[in-house]
Amino acid sequence: MFHTKKKKRNFLKPIVNISAFACFSIFLFIIGYILMRGIPNLTSELFEWKYTSTNVSMMPAIITTLYVVFLSIIIAAPIGIFTAIYLVEYLDTNSKFTRIIRLTSDTLSGIPSIIYGLFGMLFFVHFLGLNNSVISGVLTCVIMILPVMIRSSEEALMSVKDIYRYGSVALGAGKVATVFKVVLPMAFPGIISGIILSIGRVVGESAALIYTLGTSSKLPETIFNSGRTLSVHMYMLSGEGRFIEQAFATAVMLVLLVILLNTVSELVVRKFLTK
Repeated sequence: MFHTKKKKRNFLKPIVNISAFACFSIFLFIIGYILMRGIPNLTSELFEWKYTSTNVSMMPAIITTLYVVFLSIIIAAPIGIFTAIYLVEYLDTNSKFTRIIRLTSDTLSGIPSIIYGLFGMLFFVHFLGLNNSVISGVLTCVIMILPVMIRSSEEALMSVKDIYRYGSVALGAGKVATVFKVVLPMAFPGIISGIILSIGRVVGESAALIYTLGTSSKLPETIFNSGRTLSVHMYMLSGEGRFIEQAFATAVMLVLLVILLNTVSELVVRKFLTK
């Protein structure tokens, strides 16, 4: 039996190594190709405050992207985290109601983003009369990332051992104090991971935002104005066929923005954990 397991491990190890090397190589190839095509085209004209048909500036798109990401996370994070707290701390994890919510969250996570965009267009844009605007795009993104927020927060809370909960209660702490002063801080790194995944999905989203946020090249003055994110900006440039090189430059900024947002999130986690 021991020799059989050892042979099996020896057989699987090369497969795992080859798979990891293949994934890493593909990732490096994609990033390297984008950087090689995009960096030479990062000119000062692409960072002008006003978009024109000649400079195709992406500065309005960068600012709009930050708007959408910030507002989406501010709205979705509390809802997702508190929903996960209710499911883990106040409901029976094996109850039928809890299983239904988990199944619903998993199902919504797998729905294509264009379906969310269609719903957002029909409900927020037309039914509520919000038109193509930042608020329509943000609300659509909130619905789209909520399942990820709920499931990641739930898994993070479930990873906290019950012994810490029992110890807190034994010391006289109530349910609310135990959740917010013991369980939630220990689950915070996992919750931040879900937030990072949500940020990445919002930043890279284009289909849902084309239907709801719109494609206006101007910087939105209020949340009720239309605009475009970097991903939508890149899609519009590549679709026109005249600004392919500028589209690659936009892709470089998109990658750098994701790295920046993830780095900031990691710094927040480290600062929280050192307190």
